[in-house]
Amino acid sequence: MAAPATSPPASANLRRIVAASLIGTTVEWYDFFLYGSAAALVFNKLFFPGSDPLVGTLLSFLTYAVGFAARPLGALVFGHYGDRLGRKKLLVLSLLLMGGATFAIGLLPTHATVGTAAPVLLTALRLVQGFALGGEWGGAVLLVSEHGDARRRGFWASWPQTGAPAGQLLATGVLSVMTALLSDAAFTSWGWRVPFLLSGVLVIVGLWVRLSVDESPVFRAALARAEARRAEGAALEKMPLVAVLRHHWRDVLIAMGARMAENISYYVITAFVLVYATSHTGLSQQTALNAVLIASALHFAVIPAWGALSDRIGRRPVYLLGAAGVGVWAFPFFALVDSHHFGPLLLAVSVGLVFHGAMYAPQAAFFAEMFATRMRYSGASIGAQFSSVAAGAPAPLIATALLADYDSPTPIALYVIAAALLTLLAVGVARETRSRDLTAVDGNAVEGDAVAGEGRTAGPDGGASSAVPSGGA
Repeated sequence: MAAPATSPPASANLRRIVAASLIGTTVEWYDFFLYGSAAALVFNKLFFPGSDPLVGTLLSFLTYAVGFAARPLGALVFGHYGDRLGRKKLLVLSLLLMGGATFAIGLLPTHATVGTAAPVLLTALRLVQGFALGGEWGGAVLLVSEHGDARRRGFWASWPQTGAPAGQLLATGVLSVMTALLSDAAFTSWGWRVPFLLSGVLVIVGLWVRLSVDESPVFRAALARAEARRAEGAALEKMPLVAVLRHHWRDVLIAMGARMAENISYYVITAFVLVYATSHTGLSQQTALNAVLIASALHFAVIPAWGALSDRIGRRPVYLLGAAGVGVWAFPFFALVDSHHFGPLLLAVSVGLVFHGAMYAPQAAFFAEMFATRMRYSGASIGAQFSSVAAGAPAPLIATALLADYDSPTPIALYVIAAALLTLLAVGVARETRSRDLTAVDGNAVEGDAVAGEGRTAGPDGGASSAVPSGGA
């Protein structure tokens, strides 16, 4: 039998939990995006000198993609222990790993100092960043989803998602200030290090806030039930990964497909655009950074609005709107950037990020609602992070290679449209999850597997009703 739903926490407590998740994700995304911006602007010169400028950028983005390759491993490790030990402990660890790696990048010697050891060290630290971020996302959104009021779960869970644009805003803003205050020579010599070293301060703030919150009550209740079953002599639960792949394989595939357009469009709009605007249209680095900076502020503002809308009309309709939007916007996006003016460039990036927000906002609640509590961290993390290897990781690399081969944005626009079609298909076949009760979706050990109780979802009146879970048949 599923446990009764827990009452929503007091609004002040919930806001504190949301703030802790938001600050933590902001710091982590700041670290991650800072690398992407630096890869587009200076790493090609500092760590891959002697190459053709566009080839150097490709090599720089290759180290950028390495971080994505480590994210699935982070999802597996953090997901396993997050489902066994709790969300909070793993979130603290991920923040420490990410911040430490970013701070160390700011201290790295360049190719001119240590030769080929420089890109090797850079790549190793990028791997640590990716590993940490692979475990961060699932824990942060679950901590809010499992604390929050089910009727407004989409809204509250969307706030950790604003950590991405907030991190982008912070990273781009710091870089923009540095490039405005320093000459190109000074920025390339030492100025690029300052934003990385600032990560140390941000991590201290993030840890102070994150350590102040309580563990998820939904997880604590599920853990207590699991321990009670073990005390009664029930069979041991399967590892979360095994249970996810057995009972939620369909959900994992849906989550991976849902991430394709969201991931690819985001990195084309915010990372590749820095390369395209500066190398193909002749705009300055400052102009391109300012456009991403302002558009990221708009992105931050619209995500909670899209999350709230998903509470009213469902996760799928909002997500589908975003996927269709980025597909339709692909060609106008590049046409506006090709105008060689700041206004059209800003419009291109802003509209693209508004459509992206329609996918990114409901994603947190949508993915959390797919999985049982004792495998939710693993399921949400695996679905989200494994897709990043095929989506976000190669997106700037593929876009840069297509530009080098064709000297035209048309193949890149078609690449974004193909990703949008894949996401439309994945979300189109998914079941709506808005009414699901997270306390009822709990995997009980039955013959060693977490399956019993999974079919219970919240009915229209808030009570439990039977339903087949979206991932297990």
